[in-house]
Amino acid sequence: MSQKAEYRLLKKSGCAKRAEFKTVHGRVQTPLFMNVATVGAIKGAVSTDDLHSIGTQVALANTYHLHVRTGDETIKQLGGLHKFMVWDRPILTDSGGFQVFSLSGLRKIKEEGVTFRSHIDGHKIFMGPEESMTIQSNLGSTIAMAFDECPSSVADRSYVQPSVDRTIRWLERCRVKMDELNAREDTVNQKQMLFGINQGAIFNDIRIDCAKRISEMDLDGYAVGGLAVGETAEQMYDVLDHVVPYLPEEKPTYLMGVGTPENILEAVDRGIDFFDCVYPSRNGRHGHVYTHKGKMNLFNKKWEMDMSPIEEGCGCPACRTYSRAYIRHLLKANEMLGMRLCVLHNLYFYNHLMEEIRTAIDEDRYAEFKRETIDNMQEYNRQKK
Repeated sequence: MSQKAEYRLLKKSGCAKRAEFKTVHGRVQTPLFMNVATVGAIKGAVSTDDLHSIGTQVALANTYHLHVRTGDETIKQLGGLHKFMVWDRPILTDSGGFQVFSLSGLRKIKEEGVTFRSHIDGHKIFMGPEESMTIQSNLGSTIAMAFDECPSSVADRSYVQPSVDRTIRWLERCRVKMDELNAREDTVNQKQMLFGINQGAIFNDIRIDCAKRISEMDLDGYAVGGLAVGETAEQMYDVLDHVVPYLPEEKPTYLMGVGTPENILEAVDRGIDFFDCVYPSRNGRHGHVYTHKGKMNLFNKKWEMDMSPIEEGCGCPACRTYSRAYIRHLLKANEMLGMRLCVLHNLYFYNHLMEEIRTAIDEDRYAEFKRETIDNMQEYNRQKK
């Protein structure tokens, strides 16, 4: 076990895991949802004080975006990302790989790394495993993600296999570079952790082989990447069914970029315990809010005279004080407060859903909880049609 963190499995309910993860920036309870603060802030005028109030355990920031604006070296000089954004709990930084590879028309991949152009001003940037680790070290995040390629989930086998082989070679280079950086006296966080990433599109045999090879590296945690990028939900669940058993049970498992409440409930049932997704903040900014009975569009005219909260019994800042009618009014009037309240509600909903999941696992009733929760959400969605 790494000396930088301690993952303690507390309970299992079927394949669902309940654990405590101790880091240099505090303990967290899993399964958990990481609130996405791409450039060190959550879109929607959400402060770190807000994040505390809605039960956020981990914030996620992005290596590529912070590198191109304001600059990781500047953030290091200012004391690191925790000090910069005034956040005292764990931060996970994505490696920038997904953003780099999403710039498909602006990049060139070689064994050394990737050359691409900034989406901001077009200047040429090179990023490989060493560069990604250096940027993340400058940021001083709690958890750094390995630099990888995220091939399309529908890519041909002839492309996916060489891509995965290169990603594994890059992972070894990430590990070597992180060990070097953590040994430096001027490093912001000398106990920074490294999570490796499983890739392989929807080819289960490639995924399983990748899982076996990266598990041998005894990293601090393991992620499943390259899902929720074009394949069906059923295909995603099938990949998890095949791959998660080959990842170390005594380490954190992270499903990157997922997803809807239903996706999370299904993935927890397959042994995943870290999640992140832009859905709650992005949908909130457009007036779409999550409830235990499904997702609501507050722009809908039927809420115009509704003085009830978004969800009865919800303890979020929006539901404690404001009505659907008022929040709809704010959204229609293009007032920022409307967007902010919807984002706060959605993030609270996701964080509170994870609390409910942890309780259900503790009480060994997760299968029943999952079924009832998904049934309630699907019934509401059917009634809307």
